[in-house]
Amino acid sequence: MDWIPVFIGLIVAYAVIAYVIHAKKIFADTITFYGPIMAIRTVRVKFFDRFTVLRTFLRLYGTFGVAMVIVVSVFISVMLILSVRYTLILQPEPTGIYEPQNILLLPGINEYVPSTVAVWLAFIITIAVHEFGHGILCRVENITVRGMGVLVAVIPIGFFVEPDEPELEKTKGMPKIRMFGAGIANNLVVGGICFVLLVLLIGAAVPSGSPVIYGIYQDYPADAAGIPRDSVVTAVNGIAVATRDDVATVLNTTKPGETAVLSVNKDGVTTDYPLTLAAWPSGYNRTGGFMGVQYYDGATIQKAVGSMLSPLGVLQFMIIPFDSSSGTQYLRLLAFDSTDTQYYTVPFEGFWGVIHLLFWCGWININVGIFNALPMIPLDGGYILKEGVDRLLDRRGLLRYSGQVVGTISSLMLLMLASLILLPYLLHL
Repeated sequence: MDWIPVFIGLIVAYAVIAYVIHAKKIFADTITFYGPIMAIRTVRVKFFDRFTVLRTFLRLYGTFGVAMVIVVSVFISVMLILSVRYTLILQPEPTGIYEPQNILLLPGINEYVPSTVAVWLAFIITIAVHEFGHGILCRVENITVRGMGVLVAVIPIGFFVEPDEPELEKTKGMPKIRMFGAGIANNLVVGGICFVLLVLLIGAAVPSGSPVIYGIYQDYPADAAGIPRDSVVTAVNGIAVATRDDVATVLNTTKPGETAVLSVNKDGVTTDYPLTLAAWPSGYNRTGGFMGVQYYDGATIQKAVGSMLSPLGVLQFMIIPFDSSSGTQYLRLLAFDSTDTQYYTVPFEGFWGVIHLLFWCGWININVGIFNALPMIPLDGGYILKEGVDRLLDRRGLLRYSGQVVGTISSLMLLMLASLILLPYLLHL
């Protein structure tokens, strides 16, 4: 389906509806405009009160979340410093991940984050999870929620919760810190849950056992014969084969230099390719002829995904959108539309759409949580820092210096973020 006409139609429809609402002041008490962005607000927020029955549990969860935020905040601050140092040493070209638009997590603007239904839905879920965390902890900590709403620009692009400002200002210490940390904690927890569900669900796909040619070694017999990728070997020298082991059994009876006829099926058409077998590359203790093909190994890929429920595994998940190296290219089917999905039998229709949603929901939630943990105003991590510094200095009669301390730290964080964007350009002037 061509989405461009649909997208253009949605923009036109939104522009017309927004103009009519703005010009005629329809729903004036509910809808406000910030340029082209429509903010739809409601004061019906009593449902947040229902969470107060879980006050003890949610305070424990909030305290755990604050501890998690502090750890992440320290980690991301150190990584930011190391990233600036890395940039100064290697002086990378201002391309790829170093381009300014790729610092943002906006689908379709960041070239590594596609503008798909799964990505946009994950983006919306991430923001909702974050803001609802603030709203729930507000009520748990007896802070009134005045309103909440959604920001719309053709599609929903964000949510917001409005706590009572005077009550929020009067709240001190851990209650306030828990409220600010709730959004980050929610993002990190939901992101982790999504990755766990993804690992469990990917195991339900049944990989093909057929000898599917996934890669061709350059300058080897299959390459010289013109055998196409994504084709299935059906026979070798007229002997029918159904698995990679069947192919190996036939080839073990051959020798380098002999001619073999490979029958492969591509898009329903079977073609015979004669090729002169080569010797196996050094390091392989094999004596038969070598064709120079790599088979798709779905079972090994599933095992690799299943082993990623670890800190290093999560890190590997996080770099999938940026990693196009041949060694990990196979993992991109978790995030992007891929022809590799044809090599699996799946338990239900739309299976890969759910996999993509889980991946991007996990990926975006964790990235948003990590970024918001930066100790920098106006991020949540900055407000947590401010409240902590306020309480620490207040006990020593030095509260008047709190703004300077927080402002200095925020400025340093902002300087390092700006350095990551500008240094690749400045170093190559």
